[in-house]
Amino acid sequence: MPPTALAPISLAPRVVVFDYGEVISTTPTDDERERLAARAGFAAGSDAAGSDAAAFWTPYWAHRLGLDQGVLSIADYWRAVGRDAGVEYTDLDVHELWSIDHRSWLSVDPGTLAVLHALSEGGTRLALLSNAGADFSGWLRHGSFAPLFERVFVSGELGLVKPDAAIYEHVISELGITPAEFVFIDNRDDNVEGAIAVGGSGHVFTGAGALEAWLREEAE
Repeated sequence: MPPTALAPISLAPRVVVFDYGEVISTTPTDDERERLAARAGFAAGSDAAGSDAAAFWTPYWAHRLGLDQGVLSIADYWRAVGRDAGVEYTDLDVHELWSIDHRSWLSVDPGTLAVLHALSEGGTRLALLSNAGADFSGWLRHGSFAPLFERVFVSGELGLVKPDAAIYEHVISELGITPAEFVFIDNRDDNVEGAIAVGGSGHVFTGAGALEAWLREEAE
């Protein structure tokens, strides 16, 4: 069943800044992960040499920081993954790998969206801050949920990544707020701790229900 509308939540004058991946978006499904691994040459948990799928997923995540920081192009990222996994990807491979991977991060969590609307209805200012390649900027700025956010910050465009202090300081400055008015929602402990370290507050996302309860406590 779709979520029902929630009562408004007001945290003004604070600004609530949301991460995207696995907060607004859902985690890629097992089927999506298996499809990507299979196209990468690691079907059924193994490659042609018999290595398990960790040979793919380990470099997939290890090189993600460079992609998110904008220092690796999409092609360079996938070739680095392939090099470490023992597979050489052609240009056509890269196009398909990018497409499958990109689509797997586009499904959204209806519960989180309901919380976002409740905050918006309550007059709370909202922004988005994502560690993501610049290729996600169009989706984040022009997707159906984009009008909820007054600003969208994408690490791959900024050359900065969470949890470095510089990216939070940039967001705080651009929003024209004090650190104490910065509230950050992310699914990773270290990213929330980074926001707290610069003087903000935050919540580690584990689900929409817990997030709503925490925000309502903050609003009291």
